[in-house]
Amino acid sequence: MISIEKYAGTSIAELLLQKQLDGSGDIWREKIDRVMEADVEKALAMPVGVFSLERLIVLISPAARKYLEQMAQAANRLTIQRFGRAVRMYAPLYVSNYCNNGCRYCGFNRTHHYQRTRLTIDQAMKEADVIASEGFRDILLVSGEDRKFIDVDYLVELTQRLREKFSYIAAEIYQLEPEEYEKLSKAGVAGVTIYQETYDREQYKYWHQAGKKADYDRRLIAADSICSAGMREIGLGVLLGLKDWRIETLAMGLHANYLMKRYWKSHVSFSFPRIRPATEVERAQFEYLMPDEDLVQMVTALRLCFADAGEVISTRESALFRDNLIKIGITKTSAGSKTNPGGYSEVKDATEQFKVNDDRSPELVTKAIKQAGFEPVWKDWDRAFVESK
Repeated sequence: MISIEKYAGTSIAELLLQKQLDGSGDIWREKIDRVMEADVEKALAMPVGVFSLERLIVLISPAARKYLEQMAQAANRLTIQRFGRAVRMYAPLYVSNYCNNGCRYCGFNRTHHYQRTRLTIDQAMKEADVIASEGFRDILLVSGEDRKFIDVDYLVELTQRLREKFSYIAAEIYQLEPEEYEKLSKAGVAGVTIYQETYDREQYKYWHQAGKKADYDRRLIAADSICSAGMREIGLGVLLGLKDWRIETLAMGLHANYLMKRYWKSHVSFSFPRIRPATEVERAQFEYLMPDEDLVQMVTALRLCFADAGEVISTRESALFRDNLIKIGITKTSAGSKTNPGGYSEVKDATEQFKVNDDRSPELVTKAIKQAGFEPVWKDWDRAFVESK
């Protein structure tokens, strides 16, 4: 296991370079392919919830596929032990599908041709009213890189108004500067999710053609900026379908462990976004589309290495698949999501970032969670707990 001492003064970029996890990952692929069944049995006999690259290699290997049911059961027991049977409920609020970036996989790509939509703060609050009326007290602000309109002042004001209705506010927006994250934190944003998309530098360059997001190293330091700003939660993720998921899992696991050691006050969670159909995005360009069984293995392997990490699943996945994932490690899920600005209230025809797969109502999703033996939780934290200290 990599110690705290080895992280002292070492950036995540240096760490990935040292481990050769910011490139093709060929040396790691060879190690993964050499894993034997005996190695898997040994790894599963060890105490659960402890990270090392060596252990993660074993758990994501093809050899571990034979033990997937055993892994899932162990992940289920560990999740219940650490999180109880609670599953946090949240809803995304998209405020703009304008974007200055040219990401080949995204429906908001600046080169795409469609009528763009952005919400005023009043319009965003109207969306929030609908979300709150469905029972949500956990909301996620989402936007393309639209700094001309969705600037930090906009986000601060919107956050301050949302605090009247929501106990937990998170953001999944374009990358900010460190001092801007501090402003959002002070305004009431408690968590930020930032996807590296892929940890492979060459692949990253290919998929990100233009805009600030095209800078790999700038993107990579975002998590440090978020944690340094005092955010309660930091969410990591890769876009599953851009590269071999096994190599991406190793890189993301290393990144998560680095953050946990350096910023121990910030709770780390993993998201698992798979490629979904989107406006003017050609599905045939993706060579690494991920089957369900691989995603199950990824979810369970990360749980068995990170006992206390949150695991988040969105409506990108089908209803049946999401219901089954709840049983093996997922601790937070969305429901009734709209991925277009204004989609909850009046702008029904605005272009989506991606096509939603599970279109069930929040009521039906919570019913399914209960049927699986878990409890949907609409509110489990309030910023007032921190501010009162």
